[in-house]
Amino acid sequence: MDKIIGIGEYVISNAPEDFIKTFALASCVAVTVYNPFLYLAGMIHISLPNPTDQEEAKRRPGYYATSGIPLLIHKLCRDYGSQRKDLQVKLFGGAVSLRKDDYFKIGPKNIKAARETLLGMDLKIMDAHIGGVISRTITMSVLSGEIEIAALPINF
Repeated sequence: MDKIIGIGEYVISNAPEDFIKTFALASCVAVTVYNPFLYLAGMIHISLPNPTDQEEAKRRPGYYATSGIPLLIHKLCRDYGSQRKDLQVKLFGGAVSLRKDDYFKIGPKNIKAARETLLGMDLKIMDAHIGGVISRTITMSVLSGEIEIAALPINF
């Protein structure tokens, strides 16, 4: 069964028949986490690097790299019994805008925040498909942990 993730959401599944999918990652970043020993998969669709305040992080933790990634990892370990050392982490998205007035450069900032958050948790990124000027839709198999990427040019 397909489990669809929207912006600021995450999904965890240990049902081998499931696929976890998120659409149109442009400046947003998706982090996928897989434990091959438990057939356990998780994915989060992050919109921004960090919240403006702690109340915002509590209201929408999955929306931000600095609050959403720790939440996902914590749930995989606490609620599903995964060992942190068994987790395979991958990173997707973080495109840059083609617009000359893109002062905020959210894509690169999301990548940086995700990398720093994972490094701070002593988690290594096994693979990454990041940056550029493409929009990515990714689908993760819970059975194998494999990721399928569909990419389109960004038209903004």
